[in-house]
Amino acid sequence: MGPALSSDGRPEPSASPLIDPFGRAIDYVRVSVTDRCDLRCTYCMAERQTFLPRAELLTIEELGRLCATFIDLGTTRLRLTGGEPLIRKGFMDLVADLSRHLDSGRLHELTLTTNGTQLARYAQALAGYGVRRINVSIDTLDPDDYRRITRGGNLTEVMAGIDAAQAAGIRVKINTVALKADNAEALAGMIAWAHERDMELTLIETMPLGLIEADRTDQYLPLTTVRAGLERDWTLTPLPLKTGGPARYVRVEQTGGVLGFITPMTHNFCESCNRVRVTCTGTLFVCLGQDDHADLRAVLRDNPGDDAPLQAAIREAISRKPKGHDFEIGRRGAAPAVSRPMSMTGG
Repeated sequence: MGPALSSDGRPEPSASPLIDPFGRAIDYVRVSVTDRCDLRCTYCMAERQTFLPRAELLTIEELGRLCATFIDLGTTRLRLTGGEPLIRKGFMDLVADLSRHLDSGRLHELTLTTNGTQLARYAQALAGYGVRRINVSIDTLDPDDYRRITRGGNLTEVMAGIDAAQAAGIRVKINTVALKADNAEALAGMIAWAHERDMELTLIETMPLGLIEADRTDQYLPLTTVRAGLERDWTLTPLPLKTGGPARYVRVEQTGGVLGFITPMTHNFCESCNRVRVTCTGTLFVCLGQDDHADLRAVLRDNPGDDAPLQAAIREAISRKPKGHDFEIGRRGAAPAVSRPMSMTGG
């Protein structure tokens, strides 16, 4: 006898779903597969970043088992992140393994966030495994500025990756961090470029995660300021879009495209939070802006043939999920709100 089916014909999860203390159903998990990256973006990590020993990372098989356990607990959307996920050895084996959950209907969406440098190489295979949309992080269209912000990145490679993804039938959304000194004057042009290529673009406020050389009070650009500037030339019509993430969306009437705003600093987006994050070492963070966590790697490795303890550990962690984060851009020189770097939890 097959699995029970829901009203829409999909197989039901094999365990009761995850509900946090505030009644939010947790059905969206972001899994970092590596803390390493082939770029060194100035707002994300230190130029001479110290990465984790490879022995501390979950294996590809452990990542697959962990994701499958979350699916058993009602996860319908998985996002694979890094660092840069496409540089993780064996990453496509993980995607291939997870695609079976798409085929069964238990997983509704498998996506990833990438910097795009390796995308031209893997786009066709990703599409073949059922990846239907991806987020590409890019903060400027100027090759020299891109090289400076990323400390050596090649914008041509990223553009080739976007071309390859669209040619493979993958929808691309651009993620752009608003940086006061680096791209404030160019954001309108980036939005117009994305919309001309039928891509959504989401603007993101820089977040106080991890120690970097720069002072975030110098980089921080409130999106309230950006939006006010855009509205001098464009009509922004609010949209009721819900994509499982924290963005609020508008339609730019002059371009016909969709623009998102992620505003962890100027507008707390926690009231509808339905997601948690797992690092490449198997540490579960129930909130991006809090340090409370659970060590799932030890549970995985101590119980190789039994997922019940893993399910119990996940449920216990979700029972501690807070109502919201504590992000704050404080005085100049203040320590970040959370010490772990963005590359550790994948944003």
